[in-house]
Amino acid sequence: MSAPALLAILVGVVLLGSRSATGSAEEEPPAVAVLPAGTKIYLRLETPVSTTKSHLRGEIQARVVRDVLAPSDADQVVIPVGAVAKGIIAKLIPTSSPTTRARVRLEFPSWEIPDGTELKLAGHLVEVENARETVLADGTIQGLLESELPLTHLETALERLKKTNPQVAGEIQKVSERNLGKSDTSIDLPAGADLHWVLDEPLKSDRVFPPIVSDRLSAGVTTALDGLLADAPQRASSKEGNPGDPLNLVLVGNAEDVRRAFEEAGWSEAAKLNEKSVWETLRAVIANRGYREAPVSQLYLYNRPEDLAFQKMYNTFAKRHHLRLWRTPVSTADGREIWLGAATHDTGWDIRPEEGIVSHAIDPEIDDERDKVGADLAVAGQVAALRHTTRPVPLSEGLTATGAKWKTDGRLLAAELKPREEFSGSLPPRSQVRDNGHSADCPWGKPPSVLLLSG
Repeated sequence: MSAPALLAILVGVVLLGSRSATGSAEEEPPAVAVLPAGTKIYLRLETPVSTTKSHLRGEIQARVVRDVLAPSDADQVVIPVGAVAKGIIAKLIPTSSPTTRARVRLEFPSWEIPDGTELKLAGHLVEVENARETVLADGTIQGLLESELPLTHLETALERLKKTNPQVAGEIQKVSERNLGKSDTSIDLPAGADLHWVLDEPLKSDRVFPPIVSDRLSAGVTTALDGLLADAPQRASSKEGNPGDPLNLVLVGNAEDVRRAFEEAGWSEAAKLNEKSVWETLRAVIANRGYREAPVSQLYLYNRPEDLAFQKMYNTFAKRHHLRLWRTPVSTADGREIWLGAATHDTGWDIRPEEGIVSHAIDPEIDDERDKVGADLAVAGQVAALRHTTRPVPLSEGLTATGAKWKTDGRLLAAELKPREEFSGSLPPRSQVRDNGHSADCPWGKPPSVLLLSG
């Protein structure tokens, strides 16, 4: 072989090697997990947003309050609790007349993971939990018309009465405004409002995180729980004995632990049904606003009504997260009480005059409400462990005491609450992140605050 030919071969080998090395340097690291388009991310707003007080292009921030799991592996968290979504108010249209709707659209293009990694995510809002407003296909939050508020009809009637009897109308109006307020169709999202946001494009991640809390219940809890579920009731019932809500929660902790846990998680204990709570309920329905301590109808287990009831509501009485708890006859070996619970999500009204039924409609997917309870307790730092568990003969579907349909995968969510001496009032530290099989420090930074929603 001639010298020039040999030189050409050597140069080619060098160039090919250089190109391969350059190509390797530019290649993206292999993805550990992929979140498909349509993946839902649960956010809690940290910046109040109002169509009367906020400004267009104003900066906003929200925080992830549920681990976003890889669909292929429930132990792989792609976006962990505590991740920050940073955005702007991209649309802001206040109400200008009784026939126009307020509108606002929030965008969150920049995200920061607790380990400091920054992401650019494409997505849009799909729901504001328990809001009277609706969310359009492009993520715009759309408010109500004045004519859609029950209070407006009372105000209209008073205006008519003023023409024939202004003195009486004036006195009634004073009482109405003092007790019910005035019609307001503006959109006001407080800090603490829960948002549902979905990915428009897939997200490939080269790292995953451990779950926010362990799924390993302590040995004593597991033993007691197995004994309880072997022959525990599967459903609550009405006072007349009609089958009611299915039991889908187990809590381990004394009454003081339970009350503290839900208070820290932003839930309110339901008021007892009496003259005062009935009047407050009526006010909330007429004014189409929330009532944080609204009473719940009684359901029975172990021949008695619920021992405790909690709920989370926003700006309408028609929608709320709520649950009932009954103290079981079983305790752990160290004396902690075990509670069975039924959690359902009220999503509107179920009115059937021919059957004499005026009640809330519920979301038939009751597993979503079960997991909502666990997520809220976890993000508030209230649980030592969360685990789905199955009873010997699981339920699958049925009807509530008022005839509403429900379905379930049959599992109960067991939450082992932290005793008072262990409660820190903040998220547990997430000490490590799994990055392509390697570990690195992953400080949380400031944990998301848990705020009670007004209404």
